This record gives sequence, structure tokens and C-alpha cells, in this order.
Amino acid sequence: MVKSIKQIFNNSKNRAASAAKLKKLRELYLETIAKCLIGLIYKDRSQDPWNGQKYDPRAREYGLDWPATAHSMIGLKRMENLRSLATRVIEENIPGDFIETGVWRGGACIMMNAVLETFEASDRLVWVADSFEGLPKPSSDKYPADRGDLHHTHAELAISIEEVKANFAAYGLLNERVRFLKGWFKDTLPNAPIEKLAILRLDGDMYESTMDALVSLYDRLSIGGYVIVDDYGVVPSCQKAVSDFREQRAIADPICDIDGTGIFWRKTKA
Repeated sequence: MVKSIKQIFNNSKNRAASAAKLKKLRELYLETIAKCLIGLIYKDRSQDPWNGQKYDPRAREYGLDWPATAHSMIGLKRMENLRSLATRVIEENIPGDFIETGVWRGGACIMMNAVLETFEASDRLVWVADSFEGLPKPSSDKYPADRGDLHHTHAELAISIEEVKANFAAYGLLNERVRFLKGWFKDTLPNAPIEKLAILRLDGDMYESTMDALVSLYDRLSIGGYVIVDDYGVVPSCQKAVSDFREQRAIADPICDIDGTGIFWRKTKA
């Protein structure tokens, strides 16, 4: 697919028409990847306790269920947001790699690498950060906001690194750009070999996981880069971590809603 796009561009005498065709094909490819990643095309059923193990198109659009076999649970709107922002930082030459902290089956990271593939962006990496063992038990004494959190009890959230790599490979996107950071965020992120980031996507659900990622990685986010927080609108402890961090750092960049669940903001100053 990518090779054919490049041939169209290189072989065309009309560069303006070629560029328009290239953009159209890129968008078609990425839209199809998005629908596959969230199980929209094949109407993958849910496996969560609250949707009756059925396919609900609205739940899938807004990322309100846990798909049984699809590679992402973030829904179409958050997936489109990620694609849009990843495209924007490339087109605007905002320096840095892409990372997601908390990847489940890897779908959002697969999308980020698909965007890089269509732009032939060999100068950026996609960092895939996860324990690959599910979520940690809450450290309630240190992080009271996580008291009573039950994410660690859901076996459905524990996806092995081997399965995530296989999912990348299924799309032809397990390549030299993809780097894995296996372990708890408090152990892997502070010394991760990442110099700059253009996209910082957080999907750790808990206060601790969200705060660990922000503390370790926010200073590496380039001016003009984006912070995306997946569960801000539905997990109070996640929202509190974001609010506490922004207050501590006096961050005034406006928060933009995506779909009632996810949010993002653009970093405008150090």
C-alpha cells in the first residue's frame, strides 16, 4: 500500500495532483486501519461486564466497551484524534517520538506507527510502554486517590508483550521504529532512552500510573507537542492526577475534550 502511494507520487507529471492523490490514499489507508483496530468493520463483540457481550456501534465509536478480539478499546473518536494529532506534528515538523503509556493490545501504538509509515518518517520512534501484566495493585498509602481501585483484578487487561508484537506484525508494522518498555512505569519511564517526544498519550487509568508518566515524560515533550489522556472523563483518580500535575507545574494550556472520556492539550511553553 505504502509503496504504491510512493510510486503514484514519483511517477506523476502533475505534482499538485499527485500530492492530492497521495493525501487521499493516506487518509483512506489510515481510516481503514482505525476501523480494523477497534473492530468496527467486523462488528467485534464486547467482553466487558456491562455491555452484555454484544456489539454496540455507539459504544465502539466512543470507546465504552472492551472488544473481545479487536486491538484497541479507545473507540473511533479517540483513534481519529490520535491520527489527526500525529499527522499534525509531522506536517508542522514538531520534533520528537511518539509514546503511549498503557497499551493493552497495542492498537493506538499501531496507529501511530501507521501514520509514520505513510509519511516515511524514519527519524521518529514509537515507544510502547506497559507492564504487559495488567495494572498494579493500588498503593493507597502513597496515592490515596487510588484506594479501592480494581483494575488489577481484571485479567482481560493483562496482555503479553508477545501478543502485542504479533498484533503489530499482523498489520506489517512491527519494524525498527517500534521500541518496547516493559515494566511498571515507576521503573521504566524515569530512565527511558527518550530524548524528545511529540506525542505523549497516557492510558494508565490510575492516579499513580498517570502521575508517573507525566512526571517522567512531560519535560521531554517538545513545544507544540500534545498530551493525550485517555480516561480523564470517566476515571476520577486519573483526572485528579492530571489536575494535580497541571497545578504543580502551573500549566495553563487549555484542555480540549475528545469524546467525553479522552482529552488533550498542546504544550505551548516549558
